[in-house]
Amino acid sequence: MKAGTLAAARSVIGSGLLSATAMAQGGGAPSVQRWGVFEASYAGPTDANSFVAVEFWGRFEQGERAIDVRGFYDGAGVYRVRFMPDTVGAWTFRTKSNRPELDGQTGTFTVTDARAGNHGPIRVKDQYHFVYSDGTPYRELGTTCYAWTSQPVALEEQTLKTLAGAPFNKLRMCVFPKWFNYNHTEPPRYPFVGEAPNRWDFTKFNPEYFQHFERRIAEVGAMGIEADVILFHPYDEGHWGFDNMGADNDDRYLRYMIARLGAYRHVWWSLANEWDYYKTKKETDFERFGEIIAMDDPYKHMCSIHQQKVFFDHTKPWISHVSVQNDMPDNAPMYIRKYAKPVVFDECRYEGDIPEGWGDITAERLVGNFWKTLVEGAFCGHGETFLNAKEELWWAKGGVMVGRSPVMLKFFKEIVDAAPAGATVLAMRNTWGVEGQYYLTYLWDRQHASQSYALPEGGRFRAEVIDTLAMTVTRIPGRFSGKTEIALPVKPYLAIRVLQE
Repeated sequence: MKAGTLAAARSVIGSGLLSATAMAQGGGAPSVQRWGVFEASYAGPTDANSFVAVEFWGRFEQGERAIDVRGFYDGAGVYRVRFMPDTVGAWTFRTKSNRPELDGQTGTFTVTDARAGNHGPIRVKDQYHFVYSDGTPYRELGTTCYAWTSQPVALEEQTLKTLAGAPFNKLRMCVFPKWFNYNHTEPPRYPFVGEAPNRWDFTKFNPEYFQHFERRIAEVGAMGIEADVILFHPYDEGHWGFDNMGADNDDRYLRYMIARLGAYRHVWWSLANEWDYYKTKKETDFERFGEIIAMDDPYKHMCSIHQQKVFFDHTKPWISHVSVQNDMPDNAPMYIRKYAKPVVFDECRYEGDIPEGWGDITAERLVGNFWKTLVEGAFCGHGETFLNAKEELWWAKGGVMVGRSPVMLKFFKEIVDAAPAGATVLAMRNTWGVEGQYYLTYLWDRQHASQSYALPEGGRFRAEVIDTLAMTVTRIPGRFSGKTEIALPVKPYLAIRVLQE
């Protein structure tokens, strides 16, 4: 369940990030909740290109633990270092810099228990599943909205309102704007200092751009939605040149993003969308990016890379899960065996009506992929591509969703959330649950007159037929145990739920 509405998110964000300096001036003892964001900021040099010339770090210590975190320049002579503490109690910190005014600054702060809705960052559990750091189960149910933070304010606000009423708990989104089908518009701001469309100084970030981006990231997080941040993408076509900045600039940008966003517990890293579609980068470039994340991200956020046709080597240690593009959920067990990691079908085609084959499927087909990936042991992602006069497609620019799949996915989520903890893929084909307690079978586009189960002898089970399209649950009369044959209406897209009473 989401942490709250958009209004609740705004109340959280309104107070801003904790600043050690501001708190000290206010006379209070600095404190932050577990897995919250602690920030210390300082005035520093402005006499050079501070993004390149100034090194700034913070070392955070509690007992024998010491964690080094890269700081960053935020423009106007302000330097920040952010930290996400994972244990309660007293912490101390000391800065380190090649500039004397930023070197050797010290401070203390207290970490309190996490408040309601704060479950910490996502981790991998039992090799194939996700869980929040406090042990709360996390079942990924994502959507895609690539360039929504590069739109006019009114459209961005509408996107947040839409997300607040939707069932999604992860959002795939790009850092850079897109120049692609239905995306040929200039953004309100740009990530680097220079002149549009393609005269940029890639050594000088535009702080306004990244301040805006992280503000939207924070608002999404306050609604309980994980932000799957796509760091690089190939949809530039030479228009801006953000896809071809050169290795040194790429690496600097990547470290800057980790420094700015790494302390947010709900951030995931996606190195690229359709990495194999790139004409200006090779596989070795993305291997280098992964190694940078492994070195610079002290929190070990979820990290993936997404393909068009050519799968990356997902066995790399810095890859936490397999991000897949195709609509073949039957392949999930093969991917799971091959890579021994959670599998997310982040793009299984989109509900929509555009002529491209990846954005023209029905809600029934899309939602069917979610049910099928569930019983195959994987996870799935949503997208919507209905064409309109303004070319404001949800998949790209956000705004509103007009398709039927979000309502159907809300029903799907309610069914999944009602399952007992520890539910997983069972030996019985197309079935997910807890052996001897709970069985959820999905028949996809097949239509069976009956479904058999081998239930524990002497047990007491009830059975229900779930029409995943009509979003109804119908109780089957009687109690069941032992070898059981359950009669079904002959129609596709049904699920059967058998649970212990």
